[in-house]
Amino acid sequence: MFQGFSQETVDFMWGIRFNNERGWFEAHKADYQTYFLAPMRELGGQVQAQLLDRFPQSGLSLKISRIYRDARRLFGRGPYKDHLWLSLFRFGNESGGDHPVLWFELAPDGWSYGMGFWCARAAVMERHRARIDADPRPLLKLQNKLARQEEFALNGPEYSRKKVCAQPKLADWYNKKSLSLGHEEELTDAIYSPALADRLVEGFAFLMPYYDYFSTLWADADPRESPQPPRAGTA
Repeated sequence: MFQGFSQETVDFMWGIRFNNERGWFEAHKADYQTYFLAPMRELGGQVQAQLLDRFPQSGLSLKISRIYRDARRLFGRGPYKDHLWLSLFRFGNESGGDHPVLWFELAPDGWSYGMGFWCARAAVMERHRARIDADPRPLLKLQNKLARQEEFALNGPEYSRKKVCAQPKLADWYNKKSLSLGHEEELTDAIYSPALADRLVEGFAFLMPYYDYFSTLWADADPRESPQPPRAGTA
């Protein structure tokens, strides 16, 4: 049962940020396993179980990130991450950026949670825009619901050259290269409390309709492969 993170959790995260090398990590590996990894697993397991009780058809799997950086992507950084995250998802990990996830992330200077793509591929967002063009009503309903709350905000990089959306209320959604609905906080007392699990469950429950909407994008036809009408004079 998740009992909250601790000051030792925060101390370890700051420690690895400023001492990101093998010797320091090996000397503090027990701290990592006890104060960082173990409570993250407890939190993830509890949240997953409660969500599956509320949404038994969701089939959500749980993954806890590794602290070890990919050696091919160090780019001058140390071999360890100073943050961890958990993700809940319906599809296999091989899907990469094709499907959204529900996530919680804890770092030395803050935490966040939400729903979205790590980095959506262009083909995903093409389907997203084509769905809006074909029938904007489902996303308009979700946008109206989002506008009535203050926990989550729409985030994501946008195209420098704006794409024209027929529905002005969905223009922000339409122009995202990738997107997420997220909430960010500094390290408040919330992370030290068992109540953090309940907060994540309630937040993820709110986000489930959005997760369902975006996780089905790949069932849509690829608009790039749709038959094109003949050009004038060629029919």
